[in-house]
Amino acid sequence: MGAAASSSSASLTSRSSSLTVGEKLCAALIPVAILAEVLIYSLSSCFGAHSSRPVKQIHTFDDVTRLARNSPFSVNEVEALRELFNKLSSSIIDDGLIHKEELQLALLNSAGGENIFLNKVFDLFDEKQNGVIEFEEFVHVLSIFHPGAPLEQKVDFAFRLYDLRKTGYIEREEVQEMIVATLKETGMRLSDEVLEQIIDNTFADADADMDGRINKEEWRNFAIQRPQLLKNMTLSSLRDVTTAFPSFIFNTGVDDN
Repeated sequence: MGAAASSSSASLTSRSSSLTVGEKLCAALIPVAILAEVLIYSLSSCFGAHSSRPVKQIHTFDDVTRLARNSPFSVNEVEALRELFNKLSSSIIDDGLIHKEELQLALLNSAGGENIFLNKVFDLFDEKQNGVIEFEEFVHVLSIFHPGAPLEQKVDFAFRLYDLRKTGYIEREEVQEMIVATLKETGMRLSDEVLEQIIDNTFADADADMDGRINKEEWRNFAIQRPQLLKNMTLSSLRDVTTAFPSFIFNTGVDDN
């Protein structure tokens, strides 16, 4: 897991010195994709070894087919995601639910300490706001990063990620807090001057009514005009999870029809 994150961080660091201001503006959302990518690839290595005790199977055939029907994933892919979920949800507390410490352990290799970005990502996964991530929530959020997910879902997720205070607006302080927190985790370094320039340019381009905050419609227009920004919200590996993780094909008990 650490190698996957380190590789992504090194790539970002090496490119940061040659990025134009426009590219750095688009790079502000790269950590979103990195976190999702690390979640997928790292779980297969960190929790990939099969346990001697059986993994809990708390979802029925009907659950799996319903989730597949309501997402871009196939039935076998939902089964593959279920195995990833089961391994993650039993890493600290074996209760069939993902706790914040378990998500933090998988992504950051640490189960302690505060992290603004992780807190927000967990909050977005925890759609019921009950302090844990259930399997359906896990599948639903990962589906947003699927190449087949609707554009509007990606735009909305990115907006909610930056709307730290849940006011329905993105404010300057929120953008700064999120960028600083995410770049700290990825190892990418920007000077204070470049950071201020990114934020200034973002609001100059996105804040159409110049009221000092970005509403949902302004964000949508801003994002759609920047394909690279939304490209960072898509993981091509999610197009076929069973191909990315071929071992899961042999563990599934469901036929894809």
